[in-house]
Amino acid sequence: MAGLRLGPLLRYADGSSATIWVEASRPCAAEVRCADGSTGAARTFQVAGHHYALVPVTGLTPGTATSYEVFLDGARVWPLPDSRFPPSVIRTPAGDADVTMAFGSCRWASPPTGEPDPVGPDALDALATRIAAAPEGERPDVLLLLGDQVYADETSDATKKRIAARRDPDEPPGSQVADYEEYTWLYYESWRDPGIRWLLSTVPTCMIFDDHDVIDDWNTSAAWVADMRATDWWRERILSGLMSYWVYQHLGNLSPADLAADPLYAAVRDASDATDLVRDFACRADGEPASVRWSYRRDFGRVRLLMVDSRAARVLEEDERSMLDAGEAAWVREQALDAPGSYDHLLVGTSLPWLLPHLVHDAEAWNAALCRGERGPRWARFGEKVRRAADLEHWAAFPDSFTALTELLAEAGTGPQAPASVLVLSGDVHHAYVAEPRWPAGAPDARVLQLTCSPVHNSVPLSIRAGFRFGWSAVARALGRRLARHGRCPRPVVDWRKTGGPWYGNQLMTLTVRGRSVRLRLEQARAEGGLAAVEESDLTS
Repeated sequence: MAGLRLGPLLRYADGSSATIWVEASRPCAAEVRCADGSTGAARTFQVAGHHYALVPVTGLTPGTATSYEVFLDGARVWPLPDSRFPPSVIRTPAGDADVTMAFGSCRWASPPTGEPDPVGPDALDALATRIAAAPEGERPDVLLLLGDQVYADETSDATKKRIAARRDPDEPPGSQVADYEEYTWLYYESWRDPGIRWLLSTVPTCMIFDDHDVIDDWNTSAAWVADMRATDWWRERILSGLMSYWVYQHLGNLSPADLAADPLYAAVRDASDATDLVRDFACRADGEPASVRWSYRRDFGRVRLLMVDSRAARVLEEDERSMLDAGEAAWVREQALDAPGSYDHLLVGTSLPWLLPHLVHDAEAWNAALCRGERGPRWARFGEKVRRAADLEHWAAFPDSFTALTELLAEAGTGPQAPASVLVLSGDVHHAYVAEPRWPAGAPDARVLQLTCSPVHNSVPLSIRAGFRFGWSAVARALGRRLARHGRCPRPVVDWRKTGGPWYGNQLMTLTVRGRSVRLRLEQARAEGGLAAVEESDLTS
């Protein structure tokens, strides 16, 4: 009898259809049966000895909610017996309905129930508890997970023990994950938590990777990549990271129409064992990044979301450094400017913040100048060491890309058909803040903001708190300008100021969109349980 190893995850939902992802214990037929009579079915496909299905559910009615069950080979496997949670539901949006979107990044797996949590309460667990207690109350229409859904390079004690029982942890990569099998352990650990498992079964999710999904500072520079490729363990790590991301995260990001047009997905479903197909794809994604697109677009009524890959799509040669390759940049531009007037809000999800504290921005621009040889080869070697040690790899570390993104956001937000808001959603930096650009000549018609929120569940060391607080100060800004002058860096094309934060803790931001208005709420998980609001504001007033 087939068992439900992981899931279900409700990934995509529109007015009439949805997709639900599952992992089974063996090959089988997966079926979803909804209380309103809607159904969906799919055979599992196999990758590296594991069995998965992405079940399309059709015939749903807009503006309704229906509970569902999951069956494998005709046997009901979800909901779990004696579950303390309400039934999982699929909620389909009505065309003119409000849209509520929660987002955050950086979630280290919570320890098993009853064990002490070294990084404090989990914001996603707290969200699950609140929704379960009032299933008819407020809940996000979608959850945006902006990177570091798993930590391949920072494993838990339990995972370290499993690794030690399987191979010698004294050999690289040590207690980090080494291959696809060990990646599956990370997803089990993260998504089998009872509250998280139920939450992901009933709230749709959009995901994009960041560095820890593969390794800290992934693709920070060409020299870094060369050093990693010189090791004897990196190739298996990067291929397994990309393979597992495609299976566990990327597939569910796609709409049914995108899935139907995807030749790799069609081939995988037809194969008796798709391991080689997915591995070949990962080889191509690593060796020819421009040949693969991880970015995607989702429309929620009159809200347009662009989830942008700011990791794998990089161009790393020092004289050509770019956050996005030419094809990726053209795609982002095309999607942002498509059909002006057809959306009221443009959201750009990028794991790495566009606007940073001024000192951090200037330090990254200075470092980029040193590394490309602005001050000679000795400074270039010094710059590479500093770049890796200080994680100087955000949009500011790619100055031409920073400028291009800034100009695109302004263009998208300008004109008689401009949206009400253009919002950049990010994580990564283990604190939350709101920053607003100040344009040197003629502000866009839309309200343009950087909204940053992390971590969902991770540590926030005192050094981070002190460093980022200082980074926003006037003294830090003056220091940053000195660095920029040393690097012969031009001034950024836009100035900005912090208008909210910094806030520290395990937290989530929620956007509630009603017509052309957007309201922001920042909530933090509390040790005594639940989420507490620490900031609420209207972003479009």
